[in-house]
Amino acid sequence: MDIFTEKTILTVSRLTAHLRDVLEENFDLVWVQGEVSNLSLPSSGHLYFTLKDPGAQLRCVMFRSSAKNLKFRPTDGMALIARGRISVYDQRGEYQLICEYLEPQGIGALQTAFTQLKERLAGEGLFDEGHKRPLPSFPRRLGVVTSASGAAIHDILNVLKRRFSSLEILLYPVRVQGEGAAMEIARAIDDLNRLKLADVLIVGRGGGSLEDLWAFNEEVVARAVYRSHIPVISAVGHETDWTICDFAADLRAPTPSAAAELVIASAEELRNKVEFLTHRLRLVTESRMAALAARLEAMGRALHDPGTMLGHLAQRVDDLAQRLDLALHNGVERRTDRFERLYGSLLLHDPAHRIGSLQQRVDLLAAKAERLLMDKLQGVRRNFGANAARLEVLSPLSTLSRGYSITRRIADGMTVTDAAQLAAGDRVRLSFQRGAAECRVESVDEVRT
Repeated sequence: MDIFTEKTILTVSRLTAHLRDVLEENFDLVWVQGEVSNLSLPSSGHLYFTLKDPGAQLRCVMFRSSAKNLKFRPTDGMALIARGRISVYDQRGEYQLICEYLEPQGIGALQTAFTQLKERLAGEGLFDEGHKRPLPSFPRRLGVVTSASGAAIHDILNVLKRRFSSLEILLYPVRVQGEGAAMEIARAIDDLNRLKLADVLIVGRGGGSLEDLWAFNEEVVARAVYRSHIPVISAVGHETDWTICDFAADLRAPTPSAAAELVIASAEELRNKVEFLTHRLRLVTESRMAALAARLEAMGRALHDPGTMLGHLAQRVDDLAQRLDLALHNGVERRTDRFERLYGSLLLHDPAHRIGSLQQRVDLLAAKAERLLMDKLQGVRRNFGANAARLEVLSPLSTLSRGYSITRRIADGMTVTDAAQLAAGDRVRLSFQRGAAECRVESVDEVRT
């Protein structure tokens, strides 16, 4: 079926499938460079991002099967070179680049991965100087983690045979490059620690390219070195080669031969050091003995006759006894005088005299209080009589005794002061000086003005 010459109606899905076939057939392998943006790293392990330049942008995806082989971690803004194939994502109707390989533009992927890992582990404190341990001065057994067939183990053995042939050496053979080498190195370090088989470890290999040395740049090796309880010397490559293992180790040696020289001093160096320390000890001992002899002689000269010293001490005892008797006599006299003074003062302040004086004062105050009370009582009585006379004059009963009466309306108890307050038929109560009477109003005469 020719969809360009015939009027063929396609579904969106069918048209998208045709476009996908065309793109995948003609763009099976392409290389694209651009700047990363909109980077997404979901838990599925896939990578989603956009490559862009000033004129356009391209959606990209790298599935987990390819992403797990990346030695570095892409970030927004990073310039990348991507290799992959063009396809169409049906659900969105967008074309995209399915990436199979990524590398940083202008710098190798391994170098970028090295820099990223170094910065991250340094931020976690794996390279801190405070964590690094000193090497033992006289190790009994050296553990070597390297290839059994490489030049590194032969260089180490030759150096130690020449310098200190009695040191016991334990080789833990591992692969030092290729897939899985890093896991073997880390496992060897953990095993030697777990079994406590060595006093110091050399981890390393001979020189090579960055790819050859990459096993010693893996995070798993760095963490195994960091958690090792046995001091670790990293000896990877040549003097100019630095690996992540070098930064995490307690000591870095430029070559495996140099690492062997750092493990223990040579027998000749130890012999010379022992002779030097022996000579120094002899000089210090002789000097100390001479000083002690001089001090003993001086103490002997300063030592007096015990009899004379005892006589001086007896004389001092007699002197102190006389001073003590005199001090006791004087103390007793002073205290006797003070007692007599206090006794005389106490007699002057006898409570009996004080009580008699106070009793007289109390009697005088009692008589004065009684006199004042009687005067006050008489004044109250006089005031009471005068007030009673005034009340008698103002009392309503006095008015009633002169023939007057008080009239109250029975209905509401109101006192009647004006004839206008009454009406014919009202009942009133008349109060006299003696007794009262109830009356009925027959008529009312009002005062007209």
